[in-house]
Amino acid sequence: MTITRRFLLTLSVIAAAPAFAAPPPGDPVRGQRLYQSCMGCHSLDENDVGPMHRGVVGRKAGTVSDYAYSSALKASGLTWDATTLDRWLSNPQALVPGSKMYFSIAQPQDRADLIAYLAGQKPK
Repeated sequence: MTITRRFLLTLSVIAAAPAFAAPPPGDPVRGQRLYQSCMGCHSLDENDVGPMHRGVVGRKAGTVSDYAYSSALKASGLTWDATTLDRWLSNPQALVPGSKMYFSIAQPQDRADLIAYLAGQKPK
């Protein structure tokens, strides 16, 4: 194989691979304002349509007691950190097909700000 052909093949593989870079730095103050849009289904301290969010960063997915998770999310093996939350918020069904959540956030900065806010919501 020639160097040019090998180079082009490598470029095509790189271009086809999904890019999951770390989210940009977030602003927790702005994230708190953005969190208002999440409150139709979520709360920091109580399960609702969705599970409570206090302590979500660092928590294993599907483990809040007294919440009926989808079997897909319980079996996902995910732990919520900045990268997994960013992927989840950008497209929950792509990350965990069969999960209950369909709401997504298109803008990377909005996701980063929400994640920064949630990271500050430590368990009581």
